[in-house]
Amino acid sequence: SQVSFEEESQNPPAVGHWKPLMPSKGDKEEPEGGCQDAGGVGEPQSTEQLNVSRLRSSSVEIREKGSEFLRDELHKAQKELKLKDKECERLSKVREQLEQELEELTASLFEEAHKMVREANTKQAAAEKQLREARGKIDMLQAEVTALKTLVITSTPSSPNRELHPQLQSPSKAGFRKGHGRNKSTSSAVVSAGSHGVAPEPASRECKEVDSILFAEFQAWKESPTLDKSCSFLDRIYREDVGPCLDFTKQELSELVRAAVEQNTLTIEPVASQAVPLGKVAAEECGGPKKCALSGLPRTCKHRIMLGDSGNYYYISPSCRARITAVCNFFTYIRYIQQGLVRQDVEPMYWEVMRLRREMSLAKLGFYPSEM
Repeated sequence: SQVSFEEESQNPPAVGHWKPLMPSKGDKEEPEGGCQDAGGVGEPQSTEQLNVSRLRSSSVEIREKGSEFLRDELHKAQKELKLKDKECERLSKVREQLEQELEELTASLFEEAHKMVREANTKQAAAEKQLREARGKIDMLQAEVTALKTLVITSTPSSPNRELHPQLQSPSKAGFRKGHGRNKSTSSAVVSAGSHGVAPEPASRECKEVDSILFAEFQAWKESPTLDKSCSFLDRIYREDVGPCLDFTKQELSELVRAAVEQNTLTIEPVASQAVPLGKVAAEECGGPKKCALSGLPRTCKHRIMLGDSGNYYYISPSCRARITAVCNFFTYIRYIQQGLVRQDVEPMYWEVMRLRREMSLAKLGFYPSEM
């Protein structure tokens, strides 16, 4: 209805064909009676004009009301638009916040994944290292089992193999075997005579009496065998036997020899008369076939030692070799005990330790067999 009123206001309705009150130039031939006709229709013309004016006023009023209504609607639409803009802005902020949180979560997940991968790689490397070590131990144990089988075949309780059991040899041969060598890869594979129940032969027919203090210290050590020299048993032997026996004139080399003996990495081998030092060490330090590297005295050196895998050889005199060999025999025996290869009563093991201590005491005093 509002649209129809606007159209009517824009296009006012036609009220008929009005004849002009004054004759036009083309109407000269009309009679004067036209005035009378005009006078006859005057009253209807005023009514129609009144209706037209009413229609015009009503259309103006409708137009004004329509404009006011449209303005109200426009204001409402603008308010709704502002609210929607605010809502869009809020939703945009929420979306940005969610995107930021998603990025942070993604970054943290990637970081955690990389961390887990690094930890997995580290654990895998550690597991591979342990596997290699375990395989090495298995190979070593297999070699020891093979050596033990060989001993079982070549050594019996009725006729033990004295070359493989140094504690069964006589005092002059047990501690001073010609061509003595320390083989660190197979030393732990040799089982002692104690595993076959054979007691060591006495050095000579002499009276023996157990020292209660020394025996108590040995018993305490035997309960939990260890190579830690802080225990009272080994501490006494280090102070009374090992230390003095390996105390040579060349102090620096003496310390190296002592460390190699403790770590079971010292090698002794005979040398030919034409042999020369192989290491890149000065002749004064290595000694030579005519000079001992440990004592510094001019002596005929029939043996030389090598510390670990250094490749440096040091020529030693027979007296120094006897001292080193005595200490090596002692450490070999207590290692057998620690590894459980000596299965004897406590007292026979104690007397074997005392015999080895006596060999060290004799060697440090300068006594050694002539064949050395």
